[in-house]
This record gives sequence, structure tokens and C-alpha cells, in this order.
Amino acid sequence: MNCLRSRRTAARLAVTSAIILAGIGYGAVPALASQQGVIATKKWQIMDKCAREAQMAFPDFTPEANVKRDDKLKECLEGNNMPPREPMSTHP
Repeated sequence: MNCLRSRRTAARLAVTSAIILAGIGYGAVPALASQQGVIATKKWQIMDKCAREAQMAFPDFTPEANVKRDDKLKECLEGNNMPPREPMSTHP
């Protein structure tokens, strides 16, 4: 009877330890980021900042404001050495 109890206890301890170790190892993996991922995230942040600035400068949705907003966005992206976005408006 004692032998059976000690085996159950040892089995529970082994399973619990395996789950804890797996959780610790799994939790550490997402925290690591590749250099390319960090660079891409910084570029997206710059591109989003340019879009916000353009929207704040020309908040109206008139055809003229849309063209000016696209021009402001293009200017900001070029100034930060970012790839261009496709314009949201059609230039006359």
C-alpha cells in the first residue's frame, strides 16, 4: 500500500514538474524578437506616425483635403526614408 502511494506521489510530482518547466520555457520564447522583427516594428511605427500627422493636418474628407493629406503623407514618408503608400484619393 505504501509503495503504491509513493509511486502515485512520484508520478504526480513528475507531471507537475513537467508542466511547470514547459510553462516557463514556453513563456520565454515569445519575449525574444528577431532583429528583422524589431526593425519592421519601428518602420511601421514611423509610417503610422506619418499617417496620424497627415490626418491631423487635414482632418476634413473633402476632395481637396484628401489630396493634401496624401501629399503630406507622401512627404513625411519620403523624409523618413519609408516606402510610399498608395494614395487614398485621385489627384486631378
